[in-house]
Amino acid sequence: MTEQSNRVFLLSLGCSKNTVDSERLMAQAEAAGVVFTESASDAETIIINTCGFIADAKEESINETLAAITEKESGRVRKIFVMGCLPELYRSELQTELPEVDGFFGTRELPAILTAIGARYRSELHLHRSLTAPGHTSFLKISEGCSRSCSFCSIPRIRGPYISQPLDQLLREARLLQEKGVQELNIIAQDITLYGVDLYGRQMLNDLLLRLSDMAFHWIRLLYAYPLNFPLEVIETMSQRGNICNYLDLPLQHCNDRILRSMNRGITKEGELALIEAIRQKNPDIRLRTTMIAGYPGETRQEFEELLEFAATVRFDRLGCFSYCHEEFSPAFALEDSVHEEEKQSRTAELMELQEGISEEKNKRLEGREIAVCIDRIEENTAWGRTEWDAPEVDNECSLEGAGHTIAPGSFCLARIDGSSPYELFGTVLKVLE
Repeated sequence: MTEQSNRVFLLSLGCSKNTVDSERLMAQAEAAGVVFTESASDAETIIINTCGFIADAKEESINETLAAITEKESGRVRKIFVMGCLPELYRSELQTELPEVDGFFGTRELPAILTAIGARYRSELHLHRSLTAPGHTSFLKISEGCSRSCSFCSIPRIRGPYISQPLDQLLREARLLQEKGVQELNIIAQDITLYGVDLYGRQMLNDLLLRLSDMAFHWIRLLYAYPLNFPLEVIETMSQRGNICNYLDLPLQHCNDRILRSMNRGITKEGELALIEAIRQKNPDIRLRTTMIAGYPGETRQEFEELLEFAATVRFDRLGCFSYCHEEFSPAFALEDSVHEEEKQSRTAELMELQEGISEEKNKRLEGREIAVCIDRIEENTAWGRTEWDAPEVDNECSLEGAGHTIAPGSFCLARIDGSSPYELFGTVLKVLE
């Protein structure tokens, strides 16, 4: 194989779980001499790691594949490989409709795609990852797949059943990330709540968190916790350990009991409220992020207004809302998609407008305070970062003036918050933290 044929452009779409999969692929391939380029124009092979979760993500994946095909037809690219979630759902259709693609690979076919690009899978490199920017923050995927049966979700079909990764293996992977300079570790899975039950017969999230906290990470963050039977000892540990962020991503999806039953969430509105109260009692400093779905099949205006009232009462610190997407591989596809698309979008916008006001009020309270901030990037004379209450890519950003301090991406600094908007904080660096 020539040097040019060892040059690959990898486009990773979708969620942080996909990012981890792409980083594993890159580490294995680079060990075999493959060079990953920053631009498709500099590569002979294009790999697209696709997302297939909702319609917009599928459309993006298809559009990027079509763009790669254009590159191939022009002669600038020789081979195209498509991997990830979309081939898990539509492999045969994709093979028929996109014959220009040289191979399709699912979420569990890493050795096969390595072979396709002239590399080989090496088991001794299983935990190794080639980190994508920024290098100071990364993800630790503690399980694969999902065994829940939420009606709106096709992830179990795409990723298979829930499989926890052994605790000792995760600690070794975390150490490797630390050696690469990672200071913020974001713990992820389709569902972190169930971690360890399949391997150890009990929930082990708190055990893992304690062991990771003993390592020298500056921040450790918890994302994607299923609300049913969430282990509250985790919240106690969070309040006791200084390097565990006072932050929890707890996707609830809805609050109406009828819709929660149809969604097969296993929890009621009363159960959600009790959990939130217990979490906030155990850790008054915690910030809660949640995700909601508007326009689920059969959702009435009254049921949506109940969701609005719920959000207004609970006052989540961070909230995102998706318009329901009628996914053909999800159980809810058997239901009538009865809410018109325009109404779904309208309800989504209404909930987000409510949340914008809540976010504006909460951010206003931070003005005048001195807060630790992790710097993600520098643009001209402005440093952009996040507080411990903000996860990468999805939450608030903090815009800081350096005030003569030398700061770089990956720095942690103490900043005074001088102003705010619903989704941004503005301030001044007071000092760089060790």
